[in-house]
Amino acid sequence: MGLPGRPVLAAAVAVLLASAAVGCGDAGELQGAGATPTAISPDRLWPDLTPASRPAFDIGEVDTEVVKGITVPDGDIRKVDPVAVVAKEIAEHPGDYGQGSYGETARRMADCGKSGAQGTRCPVLKAYYRDLTGDGHADLTLGFRQLPGNLTAVRVYTVRKNRLVKVMAYEDAVSGVELAGRSVIIRAPSEVAGYEYRLQWTWDQQQQAMLLTHDEMLRTGGRKRSPRPSASGASGASSASPSGRPDPSSASASASSASASASESPASSRVSSSASGR
Repeated sequence: MGLPGRPVLAAAVAVLLASAAVGCGDAGELQGAGATPTAISPDRLWPDLTPASRPAFDIGEVDTEVVKGITVPDGDIRKVDPVAVVAKEIAEHPGDYGQGSYGETARRMADCGKSGAQGTRCPVLKAYYRDLTGDGHADLTLGFRQLPGNLTAVRVYTVRKNRLVKVMAYEDAVSGVELAGRSVIIRAPSEVAGYEYRLQWTWDQQQQAMLLTHDEMLRTGGRKRSPRPSASGASGASSASPSGRPDPSSASASASSASASASESPASSRVSSSASGR
């Protein structure tokens, strides 16, 4: 019997391939995802406008300060008393904490270290230690209430040559604070229902300071928020910056941040200052 010709073999192969296709069904077949939006390039507005060469306002984003009168034994920041650090700041700003807006904070400092209910009146919060600067040594993140309002001051300190150095200062109506990597993330309530502000400071090796790298307004899933304090009521970040200077308008950074919080979708940016300006 002679061998089948090439046409016969080709037909047999076609039948086998068709059978295999039927057996596999449509697995792996591409599915349509719907219409794709047309890409729109950014439009540059006012191209004839002379670019600014200097900022309109000094928001103190790289301000650092050596805390005078506070020693760091053996260069170990854990041996520094957080209450003493806050007391030093209060003493250096009598206009704010003497008879000023935060007089209640100064009065309650006397309750720090006491036991029982009286000790809970201390405005200094628990201190946290983590290497935020990347030098292999712990840095100090502390907070204290600015009373009688609802503001909370957040500070970050590091050690340089056995000296305590403040590398970040901010106050706001805080709803949450997180440490993630070399960043401090502060969440604050918004006057818009279902949204909150999220600010992130990240250590910058070149500037040797914590810089405000993200300033966003995020959806929270519909949770209602209490109104933020007004500028006339000792506001930390509404129409005026924590230092009392007007804030420049700023666009929200687009890069994603390293955070341990649940995923959120950015909606818009707000204006704020990165430091207290003290």
